Amino acid sequence: MLVFFLAYLGGLLTIFSPCVLPVLPFIFARSDQSFRHSGLPILLGMAATFTLLASFAAVGGAWLVQINQYGRYVAMLLLLLLGIALIFPALSERLMRPFVSLGGRLQQHADQQGNFKGSLLLGVAVGFLWAPCAGPILGLVLAGAALNGANLYSALLLLVFAAGAATSLGLALLAGGRMFKLMKRGLGAEEWVRRGLGIAVVTGVVVIALGWDTRFLAQFTYLNTANTEQKLIAQLAHKPGAPIVNKTFTMPPLTGATQWLNSAPLSSEMLRGKVVLVDFWTYSCINCLRTLPYLKAWDEKYRAQGLVIIGVHAPEFAFEKDQRNVQQAIHDLGITYPVVMDNQYVIWNAYKNEYWPAHYLFDTNGKIRHKHFGEGAYKETEQMIQTLLKETYPGVLVMNDKLVNVAGTGATAAAADTERSPETYLGYARQKNLASPEALRKDVISTYSMPGVLQPNQWALQGKWLISEQSAALPTAGGAISYQFRGRDLHLVLGSRSDKPVRFKVTLDGVAPGANRGGDIDALGNGTILQQRLYQLIRHNGKIGFHTFRIEFLDGGAEAFAFTFG
Repeated sequence: MLVFFLAYLGGLLTIFSPCVLPVLPFIFARSDQSFRHSGLPILLGMAATFTLLASFAAVGGAWLVQINQYGRYVAMLLLLLLGIALIFPALSERLMRPFVSLGGRLQQHADQQGNFKGSLLLGVAVGFLWAPCAGPILGLVLAGAALNGANLYSALLLLVFAAGAATSLGLALLAGGRMFKLMKRGLGAEEWVRRGLGIAVVTGVVVIALGWDTRFLAQFTYLNTANTEQKLIAQLAHKPGAPIVNKTFTMPPLTGATQWLNSAPLSSEMLRGKVVLVDFWTYSCINCLRTLPYLKAWDEKYRAQGLVIIGVHAPEFAFEKDQRNVQQAIHDLGITYPVVMDNQYVIWNAYKNEYWPAHYLFDTNGKIRHKHFGEGAYKETEQMIQTLLKETYPGVLVMNDKLVNVAGTGATAAAADTERSPETYLGYARQKNLASPEALRKDVISTYSMPGVLQPNQWALQGKWLISEQSAALPTAGGAISYQFRGRDLHLVLGSRSDKPVRFKVTLDGVAPGANRGGDIDALGNGTILQQRLYQLIRHNGKIGFHTFRIEFLDGGAEAFAFTFG
């Protein structure tokens, strides 16, 4: 029963998901009508559509993804017509005539007669738009369905999840109805309220069609429910002791992906007959970046001989869900093998994975043959790649058994073999060692200052900062961060809260870094935030000990996420 409660709670939380927000105008557009004849059919249609789509997605192939995409196009067209009908009532009847056979005048008849079929069809359309709005909890449910096949238990879990979402949308519908009635009390307000809702519906369609719902709203960490859902999973769900790695483990499906890059969608069935290396990574993770030179070299050497590398990009921060950011990172890092964006952690949960990076190596029958978590073990992994390729083509494949010899540059260079400061997060969810004397205030702009002395591995803020769950943001220019660190390299994950570049200046022990500069600043310590990513700020060439790092932001809008060291 616990997992059903978890699924229902996960469904309730989806109303706060960024990709659900543009769908809400479609719900509010019917909030002034009979709940029994309008609201309830919408919710039933949405829940049934989602349950069917999710059930098929859990056990189906790539062709079902395409069908779902076509369904979204039709849904957006229907809702666009609904929005236009609300804005221009005189055109409503003319626009709805072609859809009499499908649902019976979606707008006019539903408004005037409480048409059940029209509202149900609207719910189906909303279901197509809402279906991709998953989170880690739904990922856990879908993973179980994918691994165990289609059965009554999986279908019930998905239905319970949909019921949770329908509950939260139903509450929004009832609240919207009360607001609608209050607004209509004004003389002549009803027509303008309807037009306003129509404009909101059309705007929502445009936002979804252009992908702005995830592209823009993903910038706002506070709208991301993934962390909340992951905590619920950890606290309420049965947590395995370790990822699945036994010899009978078969490659899970690759369904549930947000987007495929560098490749058309792949499935585990399509990959049979190939040796497959699945790499879980995210582009701001320093440990992941350090493994990339080996992955790229293996791809170059063994691809023609039957190796397929798939990078499963599972985001750690909200900005890593933006497809443009991931595409830019792939381009900058020179990755040419397939990358699948796993924004909702569906594939992550199918593997019961817990690490960045994590490597899973499968033979041509889809059986697990090797795994490794974190950096290192490159020799063992490559030797197993060679073994599996030779098993596939005995007596035919001529292979150079010499292992690749690679050396990363910049942030992809291997870490120094020395003691170094720990990874340090600036958001309050995982924050440690903040030494500013002021009390931390969550999600409120507050003034912070530097202490007299920073102890080893301590850091501090100066200026007016907004500390959220995942980051520390600087609304105006002049703020700074200092860190008493140990290590050869210092990296900081940075971003801009606007599209404008943010200039900054770095010092090391109070002076310009000079020859100790990282790859993203000059010798004087000057740098600019142009993208949301990991920036290498210090590459120390002298004796590695504790040093004082300081970064001052010359423009407002900077956002800092995490320090890492090498």
